[in-house]
Amino acid sequence: MLKDILGQAWEAMVYNRRRTAITMIGMAWGIATVVLLLAYGAGFSRAIETIFAEWGTNTIGFFPGKTTEQAGGDKAGVRVRFTLDDVDRVSNAVPGITHISPFAYKDVTVQNDLHTYTWGVNGVRPSYQDILKMDPDQGRFFNGAEDQQRAHVCVIASEAKTKLFSGGWALGETIRLNGVLFTVVGILKPKMQEGDENDINRQIYVPFNTMSDLKDTMYIDGAWFSYHGDNEMVEKALRETLGAAHHFRPSDHEAVHVANLMTQLHQFSVLSIALQVLLSLVGALTLGIAGIGLMNIMLVAVQQRTREIGIEKALGARRWHILTQFLAEALAITSVGGVAGIALAYLISLMVGRITFYSALAKNAEAADIRLIISPASVIVATVILAITGLVSGMIPAMRAANLDPIEALRYE
Repeated sequence: MLKDILGQAWEAMVYNRRRTAITMIGMAWGIATVVLLLAYGAGFSRAIETIFAEWGTNTIGFFPGKTTEQAGGDKAGVRVRFTLDDVDRVSNAVPGITHISPFAYKDVTVQNDLHTYTWGVNGVRPSYQDILKMDPDQGRFFNGAEDQQRAHVCVIASEAKTKLFSGGWALGETIRLNGVLFTVVGILKPKMQEGDENDINRQIYVPFNTMSDLKDTMYIDGAWFSYHGDNEMVEKALRETLGAAHHFRPSDHEAVHVANLMTQLHQFSVLSIALQVLLSLVGALTLGIAGIGLMNIMLVAVQQRTREIGIEKALGARRWHILTQFLAEALAITSVGGVAGIALAYLISLMVGRITFYSALAKNAEAADIRLIISPASVIVATVILAITGLVSGMIPAMRAANLDPIEALRYE
């Protein structure tokens, strides 16, 4: 019986093939829209993650500030200063830290035989490379022995190398930092850089102990560390540790400035989720319009085949037979349209490729552009929306057909 019902549905679709094809195209366009909107939302979320992954997400930096709250007998407005003792204190007291490095910063005159610039020089430990993903493009990062021996070696960023050496060979060459000779041992891969004001690709890195030849490093400018575990608990332990050592309240966020990259990523993730929900809603509404078209077509089919329905009921067809016949026709149109729509979405995603996003604002940021990512999850979500739309759109005309009075149906002209 079920085979006969499905056969009748197929014959009706073939008989009205133009109408059926147009309806399928509408369903295909609707499901393709849903899949592509979900893919865009996933691509936007991936782009944000890529931007933060450039520096490492499980990374926290802390920098001295001024107190704004009174703590015990200490008044507000006291300048906080950090030393290497604070780095050791944080390393021992804060749970989950894997690498930690102090840093000292100074703008200095950078020279070689051909060029002179004023750039920032950073004194850091070798672990700084792992913390902030300072991956060498050529050569290497300096090591612990060079830091202990206060070796005059340096690692230069990509743009610094281009400007100083005009595209020539830089490894093993010497440059002068405030008149002090340093040997270039490594050149970093380019980082994403917004505009010319951001000079991340013009920075110079030297061993922290060697930095004392360029500035007084008794007080450090801050520190960075990587960790594993809950970022909020780690930040809380950090503030409590430094607050106890420097007599300020842990709640005083101006006393110590904390750059918690994971917290910032979570904030952007909330925006990404909201965007994906909005795009899903827009896609569902678009597919709903296609569903209304399917419903109208099926209602017309019921009207045109009223006499046929009456004959079927007179010959003994039950209510659920009629219901299944028209519902099967609607679901068949929906299924074929859905498969075609998903295939269309994959084709469009391949044709579109990379959509300019962050690279419009930053250099070396092509990896953070949006790509249409059609994941199995987005296909499943789109399929569920399609199934609901097809079921609702087909059920109403099918119920109308099933509820027709056979006598009135036979009289219908």
